[in-house]
Amino acid sequence: MPSSRKLCLIVVDSLRTDMLLRAAAEDLAPNFAALMARGTLIGDCVSAFPSVTPVACSEIATGAGPERHHISGMNWYHRAERRYVEYGSSWEATRTFGLFRTLYDTVYNLNMAHLSHEVETIFERLGDAGVRTACTPFLIYRGRRRHELGLEGLMRRVAVAADFRHAVWGPDELFYGELYASRKVPCRPTLRPGTRDAYSACVGRELIADDSYDFLLFSLPDNDHHTHMHGVGAMRDSIAHADHSFGQLVDETGGMDAFLETHAVILVADHAQTDVDRELPIARALGANWRVLAPNAERPELAELAVSPTARAAAVYALGDGPRRDRTLTSVRDVLRELEGVDLLARVETSNGSPPEAIVERDGAELRFRPGSQQVDRRGGRWDLEGDHSVLGLEWRDGRVTSEDYPDGLARLWSALSAPQAGEVVVSLRAGYECVDWGGTSHVGGGSHGALLAGDSLGPLLLCGLEPGVDDTREQWTLRDVAGVVLDHFGIGDEPELRVAGAAEATR
Repeated sequence: MPSSRKLCLIVVDSLRTDMLLRAAAEDLAPNFAALMARGTLIGDCVSAFPSVTPVACSEIATGAGPERHHISGMNWYHRAERRYVEYGSSWEATRTFGLFRTLYDTVYNLNMAHLSHEVETIFERLGDAGVRTACTPFLIYRGRRRHELGLEGLMRRVAVAADFRHAVWGPDELFYGELYASRKVPCRPTLRPGTRDAYSACVGRELIADDSYDFLLFSLPDNDHHTHMHGVGAMRDSIAHADHSFGQLVDETGGMDAFLETHAVILVADHAQTDVDRELPIARALGANWRVLAPNAERPELAELAVSPTARAAAVYALGDGPRRDRTLTSVRDVLRELEGVDLLARVETSNGSPPEAIVERDGAELRFRPGSQQVDRRGGRWDLEGDHSVLGLEWRDGRVTSEDYPDGLARLWSALSAPQAGEVVVSLRAGYECVDWGGTSHVGGGSHGALLAGDSLGPLLLCGLEPGVDDTREQWTLRDVAGVVLDHFGIGDEPELRVAGAAEATR
């Protein structure tokens, strides 16, 4: 039976479990602490791979991985259009690709064109069931209600100059800074990093006062910007800021007791962050040997490679074909193996008519795997393995294969490599390293994320006030589970494919 309670899904960008617990212990996050005291905290929910916001938010909103939702990074190469797609790795990268182009890709194309229409978002599923939905600024918002361009504030001049006139489809109540607002609210619209939590809080108060939703995705992204700038040790301050923003919803309802009488809550991080102190200029390193496609190249047909840095991961695309392409990729892998900072190299190969298999390398060792029957992972996925299991730190516990260093690594790598927009070679970096983006910058001296490693990938998932059977115990939780929990709360049957982890059905 569907719950009579509203549901608030709070997404705190880059939130780490240890820093959340520390902030709560130091009384910097009293509202989150109250939720933890009354709910169930899963401290090791596994993010997507690459563990960056566009990929992770797509996974939260659809319950599917990159092989189905088709979003492969902060930056990826669009084979059909022979260009890079850039979602705003940095202000410098945005300027390099062009503000207007990045605006189109991030705000419009991400939801209306790049996100696969073969998967449905939670806004679409809930809307079809008559559940009133709302969303504060969140990268993935696709729903059933049409919203015209609003054009408020500073973005008005940018949008007019870019001839940006598109309507979008979103939840019943959509608030996306200066660009889209389903109603007039006394809130200063903003999409500038570091200022969005307050906007979300203001909008949330208005929605609560008007009883305007059954499901609210309450996005708090400022923690990500703050940690990128100042490092993991400074995260307590931005957690306190996020807690205060959520507290405004609580206060509008009349306090935590009143809020939880009417609301169930899911608090989740899209990924974590780790400190970085070294740069890896991967495009420049490969550009010493091959013609690497440059942003906005006038003759892209001359390029031999496309390189997509996506924070602490990267993808390399071979732009040729035939035997020369294979030789190029072999040489590219030789160069990448020698780069300080590269942890994992992964690719997919098919030979002699056999099923495709993934090949992942680390420190001269190699592991091959594919969906099969030999080994069962912690989520019930079945895999055939050949080679050195230490490449992914694989261990066997209670008859299941697992990894502390690379959580859910088999399924996440398989999903990333199987995505239509995946590069021929996918790279994950060692601790402390970040790729230089196409704007020539990085977050060295601060924090970053994106790698397959646990430090980038494990974040909190807090379930509070959900109906019995919804907040059940699973051996390993991932972001792919969140959509199913939301749908279950409203009594909407979860589609089987939403539970697919790479190639295998996840068990409960």
